[in-house]
Amino acid sequence: MKKTLFIILLFTRGALFAQDNYWQQQLHYTINTELNEKEKSLAGSETIVYKNNSPATLDFIWFHIWPNAYKNSSTALMQQIKNDPDRKSKLDKYDAGFIDGLAFTVNGKSAVTEAHPNPAYIDIIKLILPRPLKAGDSVNIQTPFKVQLPSYFSRSGFADGEFMVCQWYPKPAVFDKDGWHEFPYLDMGEFYSEYASFDVNIKVPSNYVVSATGTLQNADELALYKSIGAKNVASRDGQPALYKPIEKSATKTLRFTAANVPDFAWFADKGFIIQYDTVQLGTGKIIDAFSYYHNRRNTTWNNSIDYIKDGVKKYSGWIGEYEYPVVQAVEGPKNNSSGGMEYPMVTLITSPDAKIETLDGVIAHEVGHNWFMSMLGSNERAHTWMDEGLNTYFQFRYEAEKYRTNSIFGNALPASLKALPADKFLELVYQNLQEIPMQTAMETSAEKFTGSQEYGLISYIKTAVWVYLLESEVGREKVDKAFQHYFTKWKDKHPQPADLKAAFEESLGTNLDKYFDLINKQGKF
Repeated sequence: MKKTLFIILLFTRGALFAQDNYWQQQLHYTINTELNEKEKSLAGSETIVYKNNSPATLDFIWFHIWPNAYKNSSTALMQQIKNDPDRKSKLDKYDAGFIDGLAFTVNGKSAVTEAHPNPAYIDIIKLILPRPLKAGDSVNIQTPFKVQLPSYFSRSGFADGEFMVCQWYPKPAVFDKDGWHEFPYLDMGEFYSEYASFDVNIKVPSNYVVSATGTLQNADELALYKSIGAKNVASRDGQPALYKPIEKSATKTLRFTAANVPDFAWFADKGFIIQYDTVQLGTGKIIDAFSYYHNRRNTTWNNSIDYIKDGVKKYSGWIGEYEYPVVQAVEGPKNNSSGGMEYPMVTLITSPDAKIETLDGVIAHEVGHNWFMSMLGSNERAHTWMDEGLNTYFQFRYEAEKYRTNSIFGNALPASLKALPADKFLELVYQNLQEIPMQTAMETSAEKFTGSQEYGLISYIKTAVWVYLLESEVGREKVDKAFQHYFTKWKDKHPQPADLKAAFEESLGTNLDKYFDLINKQGKF
């Protein structure tokens, strides 16, 4: 009894000490932007209030200007795609994109920028602060900008009348206890972004429907979205209710606000069908749910609102309650290397031809990134498995419980397997997954994978297998409690692998050195 108590006190003391030393920077964005649908461009300006919560004095701030990744064939993005056999066909034909018109001021004084020393990193610049930013102080940073959107081939761009506006505004890199994390935009490799609040005004032609991170503040427009969306949920067959502008003016300005999120994205289309419903979580909290999709005959998106609601409910029960006021999924164009891309409160689904089980699984996965990306803001570039892999473990559970399917095997599973209880079904799925050759270690930074196939195998599948090994040893209930403890401790923060390990050890009351050593293991576990 005394030994057990000592271990608990030791873990608790270590956790408190770690949390006492923890800090992260604080940002607030005010952004105004206007879409030019003919030029496929954005004109905008932003103001950032940047508070330095670190113990260091800052002489500069690294900025991501990621639209420049699409500018020419020499960028890190283009080089990565060219060198990946599974992705290089993306570049058969495309329209380039870029950002320009930047003119930074800091506290009202002009500020200069410097290029990154790596010539391939034209999507990173260093903002030199006119005066050092001391610990605890804040600065007001402003700049205009113009973005030429690329044709859609990697997250952001335009296609078939739809605008996917992602990674679009000048954005400070993360500065944490390990220093600056400035890195180029990549197709295979995601992000690490600082938590911030956003107040964004988006000016578009009046006939566009817009879905974005955050809550729509235009009361009339929001009420119309909800009214149309509710009708389309109540009657899913036949001609759907269509959006018509409230006003006859040529343009409208929509305002979205969001608190404590690491990114902001938005999507616009004149032909979106809207679905709307609410989701009641276990605590009684009610959130708004929307889906936006294209008006195609026999589309599997007719029931997309149900998939969104199921995903939020399941993940909230397994990991921790969804903290945001709204959840959304948007149908985008087909992507030859992914089924979707996640952003806080909204996800783009790029699987237009998906069957019901597949679409449901993709939506669950992308909505699930509200936990493993947004509410748990790990460094997705350096520790891909903490985002994709942990999420995939829960996606596999979701698919097994609901359909007895698995997104890796598709329709290749025999009927006898699908007739099993969900736990036995998953046991056999994981036995088969462990037979797939996966040589690279989980703890591999995204840019170091040889290609997208290896990236997918390791970041998604090998990690899901790794979590299942722990479930097989301690039981699902204890694994869920470990994840819930991790979520409670690190929600809205930037956990690293050591933080996940400590949280799991605190919850399980045991040392997990051998288990976490596996994240560096080559080959099978």
